[in-house]
Amino acid sequence: MAHYDTAVIGGGLLGCAIAWHLARAGTRVLIVEKDQVNRHASGQNAGSLHFQLEFRMVEHGDDAARLAARALPLHLDAQRTWAGLEAALGAPCGVALRGGLMLAETPAEVAALDRKAALEREYGLDVQVLGGPQLRELAPYLADTVRAAGHLPGEGKANPRLVTPAFAHAALRHGAELRTGHRVTALHRDGGRWRLSTGDGRSDTADTVVLAAGVWTAELAAMADVRLPVFPVGLTMSATARTAPLLPHLIQHVGRRLSMKQTAEGNVLLGGGWPAKLVTRHGRTDLDRNPELRYESLTGNADAARVVPAVMRLPIIRSWSGMTTLTPDQLPLLGPVPRRPGLHVATGGSAFTLGPTYARLLASTLLGDRPDLPLDDYSPARFGALNFV
Repeated sequence: MAHYDTAVIGGGLLGCAIAWHLARAGTRVLIVEKDQVNRHASGQNAGSLHFQLEFRMVEHGDDAARLAARALPLHLDAQRTWAGLEAALGAPCGVALRGGLMLAETPAEVAALDRKAALEREYGLDVQVLGGPQLRELAPYLADTVRAAGHLPGEGKANPRLVTPAFAHAALRHGAELRTGHRVTALHRDGGRWRLSTGDGRSDTADTVVLAAGVWTAELAAMADVRLPVFPVGLTMSATARTAPLLPHLIQHVGRRLSMKQTAEGNVLLGGGWPAKLVTRHGRTDLDRNPELRYESLTGNADAARVVPAVMRLPIIRSWSGMTTLTPDQLPLLGPVPRRPGLHVATGGSAFTLGPTYARLLASTLLGDRPDLPLDDYSPARFGALNFV
C-alpha cells in the first residue's frame, strides 16, 4: 500500500493534464487508468477546438444558449491555453489555430447566427459575422448556399492521438506515477484519507481524489455514495481519403450537426454530434463497449459536408464511434464534491476543447490557491438535491 497527495482516476486528457499541473508543483500524484492512456473519449474524438458555441448549445433556443454561454469564460481561457500548449509541454500536439467558421444557409439561420455572435461578444469572444464578398474571399471553397458565417480567428484543431500522451509524459517527467490496466473497484473515506481499491486486490490511499473518468464518473461517484448527473452520449465520426490541402478552417453549422476539418496528412474529418447507439446489457448501458454505428448518422454526417462541395467528391475510408459525457445543463462538473472532503470531479461540457483549462483551474483548487476564473457556475453543488448524506 502506498500513500499519495492526490489520486487521479482516469488516464484521458483531463486526468493526465491535472496530474501534470500537480506533479510539477511538487505533489505526489497517482494516475489510475482501467485500460490504457488515451484509450477512450480523449483519443476517439475528431480533435476540434471549437470556442464558439456549438449547434447543440443553441438548437433549443436563446434561453438554452444563454445558459450554455456561462461556460464562455472557459472558452476564452482555453483559446489562449491551446495557443501555448506545445511550448508548455515540450511536445507536438498537432495544434493548428487557423480560424473557424460557423455557417448559416437560410434567413432564419442567419438570424440565429447574429444572435449567437452577439451573445458571444458579450463574453469577450471576438466572433464576427461575415457574408458576401468578404466571406468568399476568406473561404472560396464554400458552397453557394452558404449565406453567412461566424468567424473566430483562434479556432482550429489538435491531434487527439498526441495531446493526452504529451500530458502523460510531462506528468511522468515531474514524478507522477501512472498505473494502467487497474480498474478502481472501491472508493471510500478511511481515517481522513481516501482508500482506493483496484481489481487486482491492491489498495492505496490519498488525501484527495479526482474523478476524471468521463462516462465512468457516475459509477465511481456512487462508490463514494454520491449521485452525479452525468450521462454518456454516443457519437459518430468519419474520415475521408487524403487529398491536397483544401480546408484551412474548422467548419461548423448553426442549423445542423456538423464539424469538419482537414488533418495535416490530408484527411477530412467529419463529426459534429451525430449520434451512435449505446450498447445495453441486462437493461443497463455497457460503458465498456464502443457504441454501435447508426446508418442515419453515417449518411447524415456525409450529407452535411455538402457545404464544401470538394469534400463531397472524396470517399469515406473510415467511420468510428466514441462516447462523451454531458450534464443536464450542458455545463461542466468541475470542483469539490459537497459533503465529501477531498473528493473532486472534472467532466462534462466540451471536455477535449476545454480540458487544459479545466485541469489548470482544478489543480489550483487542489493546491490551495484561488483559481483565476470563478468555478461556482460549474460546481457539483448545483446538483446537491440529488444527495442527502
